[in-house]
Amino acid sequence: MTTFLLVIIYLAFISLGLPDSLLGVAWPVMKLDYGAALETAGFLFMAIAGGTIISSLASGKILKRFGTGQVTFVSVLMTAGALLGFNFAPSVLWLFLFAIPLGLGAGAIDAGLNDYVATHYKAHHMSWLHCFWGVGATFGPIIMAQFISGQNSWRNGYFTIAIVQFALVLILLFTLPLWNKVVKNSDSITSEKQGESNDISQNEEVKPLQIRGVKLALASFLFYCGVEATVGLWGSSYLVNVREIPVAVAAQWVSFYYAGITIGRFLTGFITFKLGNLSLIRTGQLIALAGAFLLFLPLPSTFSLVGFIMIGLGLAPIFPCMLHETPTRFGKRHSQTIMGYQMAVAYTGSTFLPPFLGFIASYTTIGIFPICIVLFVAAMLLSSERLNSLLAKSTLQKSKQIEI
Repeated sequence: MTTFLLVIIYLAFISLGLPDSLLGVAWPVMKLDYGAALETAGFLFMAIAGGTIISSLASGKILKRFGTGQVTFVSVLMTAGALLGFNFAPSVLWLFLFAIPLGLGAGAIDAGLNDYVATHYKAHHMSWLHCFWGVGATFGPIIMAQFISGQNSWRNGYFTIAIVQFALVLILLFTLPLWNKVVKNSDSITSEKQGESNDISQNEEVKPLQIRGVKLALASFLFYCGVEATVGLWGSSYLVNVREIPVAVAAQWVSFYYAGITIGRFLTGFITFKLGNLSLIRTGQLIALAGAFLLFLPLPSTFSLVGFIMIGLGLAPIFPCMLHETPTRFGKRHSQTIMGYQMAVAYTGSTFLPPFLGFIASYTTIGIFPICIVLFVAAMLLSSERLNSLLAKSTLQKSKQIEI
């Protein structure tokens, strides 16, 4: 039963990744149909991200009231309906209207399933969960590209992805009773002792943001997603304009970066049997920092490819491992709320840090790309290490109090 539900959760994360890259792939054709400007896609992306941030912030209360199963069911239904709406949208205004439920549904699914897996499953399942998001994010553009090249119809692409989502809605509807059974019967990876490890987090009068270390954790998520999105958005421009690499080759090199993340997360699932989350987070950050320095140093262009792959492999374990540590770091009682905060800040980083670099580059040069990546990774590493130190001191103080 637990394994069957895990398969459903993996399917839900594939569906979460499917729509993420559709807009970018389809927009060159969509803007011609609507007579819209190129930058309109950026505003649509921000509308989707805004809905995601809002639902992530509110997910803690919603999940506590309705449960992960029901929230996931309704959220997938919202995203399926929104994608179907994109298919029928007669104007850009309707695209903006449907972008709202698309973002709201995605944020609730992300926060809810991350907390559920972090609480009820082991660390390798979290890594594989985010690997399956990569599967969805990879196949979404492939499906859309097939319809655009074969039928010159982006609408059929959205329609097909919507049908896939509605199929998942039916599966979720019939498996709703499983969620509560797993909560009652599964052996949680975070034991009650671990869940109670942070005494202050168990005080009902203390708000989640006041719990020791939460703000440092949020900073880590901000810079992680800032790095991941910034490399994906501006990496090709840097290679073409600074390294003078052909556009097609640059696109391939950036694709190796995404492959590094997806394959790295698959491998991380096995490595978690030998190494703990904290070791994997630290190792990943150091590998990503080394890769960023390869981009920064005046070396032959081939080293840039190695740098992109190293950044991807380094980033791979960080996000799922940080998520899985949430109940252990801050206690099970507030983990749902804090998970929502973390996802909201993560989306904030991916929404605003890449445009921030682009804004600066428009007044200077895209050559600042590797400098910004080094600074973002370094900031993530420093905030993460500061958090580990803070929590270690807190645990030591509690153990001394117990001895007294």
